[in-house]
Amino acid sequence: MKPFHALLGASAGTHVADQMALATLPLTATLVLGASPGTLGLLVAAQSAAWLLVSLPAGTWVDRLPRRSLLVVALSLALVASLTAVAAAALQLTLLLGLAAFIGASGTVVYVLTSISVLPSLVASADLPRANARLELARALVSFAAPSAAGLLAQLLSPTWGYALAALGAALAVACVLALPKAPAPMTAGARPSLASAIKVGAAFVIGHPLLRGISLCAIFWNFAFFSLLAIWAPLALGHLELTPAGMGIALSAIGAGQILGALLAPHSSRRLPPSATLVFGPAISVLGVGLLLAARTLDPLPCALAGFFLIGFGPMLWLICQTTVRQLVTPAHLMGRVNATVQTAIYGVRPLGALASGALATWAGVESALMLVAVSFALSTVVIVLSPLARLRAMPEPAAAYA
Repeated sequence: MKPFHALLGASAGTHVADQMALATLPLTATLVLGASPGTLGLLVAAQSAAWLLVSLPAGTWVDRLPRRSLLVVALSLALVASLTAVAAAALQLTLLLGLAAFIGASGTVVYVLTSISVLPSLVASADLPRANARLELARALVSFAAPSAAGLLAQLLSPTWGYALAALGAALAVACVLALPKAPAPMTAGARPSLASAIKVGAAFVIGHPLLRGISLCAIFWNFAFFSLLAIWAPLALGHLELTPAGMGIALSAIGAGQILGALLAPHSSRRLPPSATLVFGPAISVLGVGLLLAARTLDPLPCALAGFFLIGFGPMLWLICQTTVRQLVTPAHLMGRVNATVQTAIYGVRPLGALASGALATWAGVESALMLVAVSFALSTVVIVLSPLARLRAMPEPAAAYA
């Protein structure tokens, strides 16, 4: 098996494990354990907290340890978490289910950071856009299918069967990772600073690099806007737009359809368009998408919502693949894990702030005002790109250093 194909198979299996666990958690908590809404919120928080708490130290591990071994450890955590979740359901232990959710998400965090960092050692720099697009396509397809699969398993068999499928995905991912070539750790033992110092170096590199700084600021504003939108979508759809619950869900699924098309088209757009065009287009089309949501009540709510969410999935997927490639090219190999971890922590740190802000504004001034906050935040993500050197990037940058 070629190294990239092994990584692609591992990524697909990892996303099956992660997305099935994500979709199965609320079903298991509600239908098997009888969890209250408050308890369910704590369980979901435990799952999402891993992205915020584990990313920075994980980025240091990626730069210090052999990356193939780290991938095996990450996927083993996901496998153990799925089996632990089944045991928690059988034993009626809600706390154990929350622990399983945190462990599984921690494994996904480590896997994602490691896979992004190891990819440039497996393919030529010119092939990075296509390789990143294929990895993101696998994620988009799994994300699109997982909620339906978890629901069907819960209805036909038991909610815990979703964890069985998650465990199978993790096991297949481990088998694929073992096919990757072994490589030494990027950082030698004698050159290893303390954990805090290592994290500080990664953050300083992101802040000091104009391209990475622009990417990070754009991602922060965009994610603030997106999670602000998710937080108010139910009252907006069911109340203001007068959609049915089914219509609300169908509209939201258009994000996944847009992401899939974006991942399919990304290799072609990377060959025909300068990076600057894609990097501006992604956040800018999100502004148009939320504009359609603002106009939905005046026009036809469901078609406008479908089109709006499709654009919010499509353009940012193109942007994500392009900026990931830029990050991989401008970051030295020995900093790859920490740079990616810094960006990821900033993104996941701002997501709950967006949800809280739009929820509070909707309560105080109505959902239309909260939707305006979403539009302004998407617009700011576009302004950041336009004012940064990313808007003048006519070709992909040269690799910063030889990859380990």
